Amino acid sequence: MASINDIANEFIREEIEEYLEQPDEIQRFIQMFSQATPNMQDIAAALIDGDHHTVDTLTEEALADGTEALEIMDDGLILGMGIVGIKFRENFIFVPEVLACARAMKAGMAHIEPILSESGIEPVGTVIMGTVKGDLHDIGKNLCIMMLRGAGFVVYDLGVDTSEDEFIDAVEEYEAPILGMSALLTTTMPNMGKTIDAFIDEDLREEVKIMVGGAPVTQTFADDMGADGYGKDALACVALAKQFLENVDEEWY
Repeated sequence: MASINDIANEFIREEIEEYLEQPDEIQRFIQMFSQATPNMQDIAAALIDGDHHTVDTLTEEALADGTEALEIMDDGLILGMGIVGIKFRENFIFVPEVLACARAMKAGMAHIEPILSESGIEPVGTVIMGTVKGDLHDIGKNLCIMMLRGAGFVVYDLGVDTSEDEFIDAVEEYEAPILGMSALLTTTMPNMGKTIDAFIDEDLREEVKIMVGGAPVTQTFADDMGADGYGKDALACVALAKQFLENVDEEWY
């Protein structure tokens, strides 16, 4: 089992020790960062620090040195943003800091996306994302979207204040097998359940996997609402979407 000292980048070690509190998350990030090269750790550290200039430079240098685009995306950009997502979830950082980190990730992805497009890699799946009716918060949702796109998903963002009909129309239009709903207010959380009920009324519930998330949302709430899954942060959102696709594939055999 990897230890914190197996991570070369001092900034990353300090971030894990200071901001990660849950034992499973601590060990997960120690394991992932210890397997990443020092260069990838440097990219992740710059992203966590919201330094888009450094992310831009390091990403360009890594590509010039022959590092695969997918490695930079997975071990540098996405892994770094995973730490950002947890810090935001636990209120260690707030919207301005998250926006700076998102800008840094976009600086790196500006180099990565053209390479992935030219390689002809097929998208892994399609996801519809939106904040529920009555809720205008979108930072957490946008983090999830950024991570999902980085992981190879095509994501259609319905924005905020999304009605049941808008979710249904998007799932039908894009034939999406996965729907993600976000809420940051306890007063709007019940609209997740109303949306799920609307899919049932339209006989579409079996056609789509529904995941929910947001600061006040819990696994218990997700179960009570009849959701297929709950993601407590952006990394969990991506893992859940991948799990849904695997389950869908298995159902065809």
